[in-house]
Amino acid sequence: MKAKLIAALQSHGHEVQDLGTHGDQSVDYPDYASSVCEQVASGQADRGILICGTGIGMAIAANKFNGVRAANCYDEVMAEMCRRHNNVNVLCLPGDLIGERPVDDLVQVWLTTEFEAGRHERRIAKISEIEQQS
Repeated sequence: MKAKLIAALQSHGHEVQDLGTHGDQSVDYPDYASSVCEQVASGQADRGILICGTGIGMAIAANKFNGVRAANCYDEVMAEMCRRHNNVNVLCLPGDLIGERPVDDLVQVWLTTEFEAGRHERRIAKISEIEQQS
């Protein structure tokens, strides 16, 4: 899935940094979530995409970083809504649940959907306040 996703992103003109994994052995997903989310939180990257079996663990780890809003998405509707309402900057994909379905459309929806702002800005600000308290 990762190789196909990288090719699709590059074909749409996106710069891609592949932060791993680079093998088929078992790894600890929080290590990879940290690598990606450190770049997003610091502004070195605008957005990040994480892939694991269900996407759940990646989303939990990613949301520990100040300024990161991660969502686990498995279809285009979720990808659109997480951008519109939550300004999600890290997409977590469930590799085992998506299977052989192409993810190109889902990722394109996520990349091209704009944040609606409005009432959602107030809610994002409240989330940021919670981050600052912890």
